[in-house]
Amino acid sequence: MTRTLLIMGPTASGKSALALSLAEQLGGEIVNADSMQVYRDFRVLTARPTPEQETRARHYLYGHVHGGERYSVGRWLDEALRIIASIHARGRTPIVVGGTGLYFKALTQGLAEIPAPDPNLRTELQERLLQEGSPALHAELARRDPDTAQRLQPNDAPRVLRALEVLETTGESISALQANTRPPLGADQWVGFALTPDREGLYRAIGARFDAMLAQGALNEVRAFAALQLDPLLPAMKAHGAPALMAHLRGELTLEEAAALGQRDTRRYAKRQFTWIAGQMPAWPRLQASDLNQRIEAITESLAK
Repeated sequence: MTRTLLIMGPTASGKSALALSLAEQLGGEIVNADSMQVYRDFRVLTARPTPEQETRARHYLYGHVHGGERYSVGRWLDEALRIIASIHARGRTPIVVGGTGLYFKALTQGLAEIPAPDPNLRTELQERLLQEGSPALHAELARRDPDTAQRLQPNDAPRVLRALEVLETTGESISALQANTRPPLGADQWVGFALTPDREGLYRAIGARFDAMLAQGALNEVRAFAALQLDPLLPAMKAHGAPALMAHLRGELTLEEAAALGQRDTRRYAKRQFTWIAGQMPAWPRLQASDLNQRIEAITESLAK
């Protein structure tokens, strides 16, 4: 069976163009592994493949979730595994591409069976969050589940809430549940590559792309999404650039200031992606070249070995 091809890289590093070219050359189909590109509300702001690109190869898990939903890595893993199996069944090559490291970790190392959030408990914890603040809930988590708390920032409210939910629901920590996992894909079933382009060049690309997004209607996307008046803790609210552009729409920032903040936040996210690749993917071959043809050549030569 043809191995599943995994491509991880920082934002604006050219992953989508690389995956599309490989799909056309290898007879492949593309599976999204970006936690923001799953949301249908932000095609432009999250740089999802264009309609024209989607006609050149089959794409999956792009824009299939409403921004009001709390999409999880567990749901992504279930959906991705089914799609990968169906692609293999047709004799095609699955190409999983994105910048969300946790998705790739779940796909190659496994994910514990963690229960879905309890709506009543979630509401109770959100009320406490508003009253007490995230650091106070993190302090409680540190007392009850120090291993998990150590891996979370005090102001990382969504993950702190989730860790407390699991404790209340199961009586066990997320760390303990995650210790009992098996990899969904065996080591012989996939091959992964990590894009590590020159950082200064990448940061310039981030700035240019954000300007292009504004020209292509990103602000209108954010305006329509803000009008829904959804829970500010929803994952979609963290789409890079969305908070700054929402502040602009509220009259708190000029468009130029919002763009600068959006670019800055995206650069910081890229830095975290580089850190993830270095720490979590030490054995993945690096693709340092920015040239598309050089990247394709390196991958195809590796696959031929």
